[in-house]
Amino acid sequence: EDIDIACKMAFNFPMGPLELSDLVGLDVYHHIGEYLAQEFGDKYKPSSLIDEMVKNNALGRKTNKGFYEYN
Repeated sequence: EDIDIACKMAFNFPMGPLELSDLVGLDVYHHIGEYLAQEFGDKYKPSSLIDEMVKNNALGRKTNKGFYEYN
């Protein structure tokens, strides 16, 4: 939550990066990262945290749980 608040305040973003990831879907974020890593190197590989969240079906808003919980 602190990361999202800091980005919104410092850069005037309408939503922070973790909120955006939950909105788009962590499965989509993971897939894009895997593709970028394949094309451009491991520095684009999704983190182990994202891997674990996707394995546990914590995909963001579509499953009501990601970086945040939704009701």
